[in-house]
Amino acid sequence: MGSPHHKPPTPKSLILNLLLACNGAPLSASDAVTSASLFGIRENSVRVALVRLAASGLLQSSGRGAYQLGQEAATLAGDLSRWRGAEQRVCDWTGGWLMVSTAGLGRSERGPLRQRERALALLGFRALSDGLHVRPDNLIGHASLVRSRLHTLGLDAQAPVFVARELDADLERHARGLWQTQSLNQTYARVRQQLERWLAKADQLDLETAARESYLLGNDAIRQLVFDPLLPEPLVDVAARVAFHQAVVAFDAAGRRIWQRLLPSLRPADGITDHIADHELLIREQPRAPAKPAAKPSTDTPLH
Repeated sequence: MGSPHHKPPTPKSLILNLLLACNGAPLSASDAVTSASLFGIRENSVRVALVRLAASGLLQSSGRGAYQLGQEAATLAGDLSRWRGAEQRVCDWTGGWLMVSTAGLGRSERGPLRQRERALALLGFRALSDGLHVRPDNLIGHASLVRSRLHTLGLDAQAPVFVARELDADLERHARGLWQTQSLNQTYARVRQQLERWLAKADQLDLETAARESYLLGNDAIRQLVFDPLLPEPLVDVAARVAFHQAVVAFDAAGRRIWQRLLPSLRPADGITDHIADHELLIREQPRAPAKPAAKPSTDTPLH
């Protein structure tokens, strides 16, 4: 268990996760370097990543050698950080389906297309047919709130979002089969057990090992929650998902305590595993700036 079985973070993903964990407080370059060293990431790689993230607008300077998330990144990160309350966003399913039509929307611009796909994926939609996406209507607020959140996440404002009922038998069967529900149920049980086993032995680990492993395990578990479609019974085992969710919350609290020992500058309310879960959600949306010649940053030069 631990590092060998989990993909290590890139400098960019680690920095973005640390920034989200700061809950709006600045992150110092020195804390980013200290954290990166746990994963074998060199100091120069961290400082180059800081410069590039700042140039892309994903983060902004907050004083000498300190950074905060940029506004656009903060908006998406704020939505993704709501994973702890996922189970409070669901309600009983009465058989209706939330539908989103993208049939009349353009597909030539890669940026808007990726934002659209990201928004639909984050809310658990799947393609029922070309240009028509569906999920069970079991989210509190139904079409109104789902429409608002989809637009916040990047869905085109003109895309119709509505509820459909009484699908014919073949279409109903097709809709119910769009998710890999057996795999979801297995993942709930497997990851929950993995987190609980790690917590049982965490006190035996040295601080750096505990910090590294809690980050890697927490990253994977929270990413699973962020992208969970929150399906209702009988499509998935809701009790298994709730138990998995509770295990991740407990694991995050333990990881928070470990990382506060490693980085005392983190505030008590911060959680190092309370992060973006997939940095490419942010990075891949940014237009590439023209290359500019720049001096290599040094360890004693302010980063802007």
